[in-house]
Amino acid sequence: MASKRVNILTVDGRALLNKLVFKLLLPCVIFSQLGQAITLEKMKEWWFIPVNVLLGSTTGSLIGFIVAAFVRPPHPFFKFTVVQIGIGNLGSIPLVLLSALCRDKFNPFGDSNACSTSGTAYISFGQPIGAVIMYTYVFHMLAPPSESGSFDAEDDKLSLPIKTHPKKCTSSLELVKQIFQPPIVASILAMVLGTVPVLKRLIFTSGGPLFFFTDGCIILGQAMIPCILLALGGSLVDGPVSLRLGVRTIVAIVFARLLLVPLVGLGIVTLADQLGFLPDGDKMFRFVLLLQHSMPTSVMAGAIANLRGCGKEAAAVLFWVHIFAIFSMAGWIVLYLHLLF
Repeated sequence: MASKRVNILTVDGRALLNKLVFKLLLPCVIFSQLGQAITLEKMKEWWFIPVNVLLGSTTGSLIGFIVAAFVRPPHPFFKFTVVQIGIGNLGSIPLVLLSALCRDKFNPFGDSNACSTSGTAYISFGQPIGAVIMYTYVFHMLAPPSESGSFDAEDDKLSLPIKTHPKKCTSSLELVKQIFQPPIVASILAMVLGTVPVLKRLIFTSGGPLFFFTDGCIILGQAMIPCILLALGGSLVDGPVSLRLGVRTIVAIVFARLLLVPLVGLGIVTLADQLGFLPDGDKMFRFVLLLQHSMPTSVMAGAIANLRGCGKEAAAVLFWVHIFAIFSMAGWIVLYLHLLF
């Protein structure tokens, strides 16, 4: 629908749809599901979720550095390659997968509502640390080369001539605005309100005086999955070709992101389980941790790449990573369920 031939989802339409998803629908899902599931005791039990996000980004970036050193992408795209391998999608795609899995009456996690609520809560709990990584580490790594101020020294018209240290983007106020996006604010609000028993009964308990607000969020959140899939498809319309990046680099990114990173993630989660860091008997908790390592490249990393002047290359990577992720995610999920059950 976003292609030039059909052109139903125009550029402006895709921009509005993305805003609708990330500023309204996704925050509604996070607020309603996380708020209902969270308690102070559970926050203490869930401490490894943000640690897992941090470990996943660190080990993924190390793998990306090794792969980039071996493949040797074109000079301006070394750090770009590291980021595309190291930073996965921690929000939208895991939520879609869990929602589809839990909707099945024969899902291995039991009751569909409990499965969806706990899974969404686990994913949402790791989003704040993911946002910090995205708007600090990723934003810095995707800065244009200092010697040219652009990813295309020969033709500055193809990319945004952003300097290495723009005052506007590095100011403390701007950094805070970038980090505290609506999904992150929803996560924090849900954690704060959900851990206070009185407020939890007022807002998140069925029959409470303010439950109508949560109920409204639940209703709006039901539109998230179809809208987010449309937004994701529209974001890939500029793929799949990137002459500057090259086939060799794209193949290396796809291979490392979808095969090497999940394999290392499986080792991290298995070791954490053996060391007793994970709640006893909570298989959904372990499944979400494994999913965090198995996702394709983050769409938000692609958006930042577009801002930094390498949007065409990011679109090509996102296109091929998401095409092959259909098969890799299915394989990894089957393996995870086999190991857990």
